[in-house]
Amino acid sequence: MAKVNVSELSISKLNAGLKSREFSVRDIAEAYLENIEAKNKELNAYLEVYSDVLDQADKLDKRLADGEEPNLLFGVPIAIKDNILIKGRTASSASKMLENYVATYDATVIEKLKDENALFLGRTNMDEFAMGSSTENSAFGVTKNPHDITRVPGGSSGGSATVVSADLALVALGSDTGGSIRQPASYCGVVGLKPTYGAVSRSGLMAMASSLDQIGPVAKNIEDTKILFEAIVGVDEMDSTSVPFEPSEKKEKMKIGIPSKWIESGLNDEVKKNFEEKVEKLKEDGYKIVEIDLPLAKYALSCYYIIMPAESSTNLSRYDGVRYGLHHDGEGLIGDYVATKNEGYGTEVKRRIILGTYVLSAGYRDAFYRKAVAIKSMIISEFNKVFKEVDIVMTPTTPTTAFRIGEKADDPLSMYLEDIFTVPANIAGIPAISIPTGFSSDGLPFGAQLMGPRFSENNLMSVGDSIFENINK
Repeated sequence: MAKVNVSELSISKLNAGLKSREFSVRDIAEAYLENIEAKNKELNAYLEVYSDVLDQADKLDKRLADGEEPNLLFGVPIAIKDNILIKGRTASSASKMLENYVATYDATVIEKLKDENALFLGRTNMDEFAMGSSTENSAFGVTKNPHDITRVPGGSSGGSATVVSADLALVALGSDTGGSIRQPASYCGVVGLKPTYGAVSRSGLMAMASSLDQIGPVAKNIEDTKILFEAIVGVDEMDSTSVPFEPSEKKEKMKIGIPSKWIESGLNDEVKKNFEEKVEKLKEDGYKIVEIDLPLAKYALSCYYIIMPAESSTNLSRYDGVRYGLHHDGEGLIGDYVATKNEGYGTEVKRRIILGTYVLSAGYRDAFYRKAVAIKSMIISEFNKVFKEVDIVMTPTTPTTAFRIGEKADDPLSMYLEDIFTVPANIAGIPAISIPTGFSSDGLPFGAQLMGPRFSENNLMSVGDSIFENINK
């Protein structure tokens, strides 16, 4: 067995090693399984490590032995968020409601990754049904930040960010409805990309808020993020919101807009200092930095916390204890519904279902939901206007570094504010990426967010390279 240093591994290095026979896929798999065995009990990042990982590896090695040339993702160890379906495997969305649910088909992104010969390590912890910003809302325990286990990894894709940061997977998939890839990526010091809405198929992703959800990659560096994104992007007839990906024109020295009025309040002092340093670095690299105004951005969070619960309450009505998932007997059919949902859902999920049902109810739909949809259209128009002046909008990813476990558990409004910079990209349907940009004085990662017009992912990653700092342990 060749010893593999997974902390120095990238997709291209893994591919080169397989081609040169420096190591085998089994060597890679055993190295990651060894790390998982050593760290996952403390971090609680994986809900399940697949029992057939070594069998998968051996089958791939057999193909190499038979002379097959490995493609880029051949044997790449990947972790999958627990709300993305893999046929024949459990997918619980970190909820008691679906604790024993076994997927009957592959999500489109999984089909694509199987076609690319990826190695599936396991399913990662998350906030229940993707509702949360800390991965404290999982029915199966809190995930801990690998940089400080007293702190949250962010959410809802906290497990996916943690496994990449802690070298328990080379790359991972998450889902992002209001920042659920980017915020944990920032807290854990990795790269997280929310693609353009519709660019990546949502078929096989458990729906939370269908007009906002998007699957995206988590990785240690920009290059790996790009490779994984290109593997999963593309139009899909199984998703009615899917659109052909038409990458925007690549630009060399782009104009970057800083919405200072919007981001100046509520920023942690160290976050602000780090952000300003990265803006200066971009200036030194030849980018033109201009001040912009996004007056409607401050309404995005309020808009989001009406639209998202409304759509979530509708989507989660399917978990009725009749067709699949958890079932508890009550008095009559309605009693069954009540008993099942009361037992199956956690506190945050119940809170959002109640809120969503309220804003959709007679007498309140016009006052809340339809106004939020109108504001969403105005925010889209505002970004379209701004992107005629600048190529990219840059903000901190989050107003603070990772907070302590339990610190915001009894204050949902404070928790929701962690999404203040990430939510607008989902509301507008535009791509956004979080880039690691260094450490705070107490050893916690910083992240900067870049947003661009639809299909500008390549330009976001290009600028991200200029400010990227590899800060993983």
